[in-house]
Amino acid sequence: MDIIEAIKNRRSIRAYKTDPVPRSVLEEILTVATHAPSSVNSQPWEFVIVTGEKLTELREKNLAMRDAGERPEYVLYPGTGLPDLIAINQERSSRITGRILEAMGLHDDKETRIAWARRGLRFFNAPDLIYIFMDKKYTPSSFFDIGMMAHSICVSAMNYGVGTIISAQTVMYPRMIRNVLGIPENKNPVIGIPIGYPDLAHPANKTHIDREPLEKITTWRGF
Repeated sequence: MDIIEAIKNRRSIRAYKTDPVPRSVLEEILTVATHAPSSVNSQPWEFVIVTGEKLTELREKNLAMRDAGERPEYVLYPGTGLPDLIAINQERSSRITGRILEAMGLHDDKETRIAWARRGLRFFNAPDLIYIFMDKKYTPSSFFDIGMMAHSICVSAMNYGVGTIISAQTVMYPRMIRNVLGIPENKNPVIGIPIGYPDLAHPANKTHIDREPLEKITTWRGF
């Protein structure tokens, strides 16, 4: 697949087929993605791949903790009870949710948005989940490296017909995640990537997500 085509056509998949991705394919995707750049070649990432009963347990506990009013340990985005995004980011986030609900033929109201958020807490029912962990000793700049790794995974997956979504809802409760997966206390789940074969017939996967035009977000100097 052409790299320009892959970057432009990558999209967040919010509905998946039930078939799990074979381990061999997941290994190939991750092997390709490990070529992502990192500061001073630090390669701060570690992967934990989850499927089956363990993934079901994570879904159930993620929802249960949210329903019990447990305060998320990570600052995510509006609706978590934590500091809001700046206004323009919040508007973009709300706009895409509205478009998805419209595509699904659902009335856009508070209850429907809560139900949609719960779908995210279930990791959009993806059959597999990739966690990217990082040792707590790494510096904040390493989060930039993790971001490049996450994007590399998503773009690499496209070559195998596999869909992904980078989801902050997967890492709201790090202590719970470590307990379920048996991960040491000194490791933090930075981000999770639900992954699977896209259900392309689902309306949520047909929604167009626009990007801000270059002239609106770019300042040129010396040209």
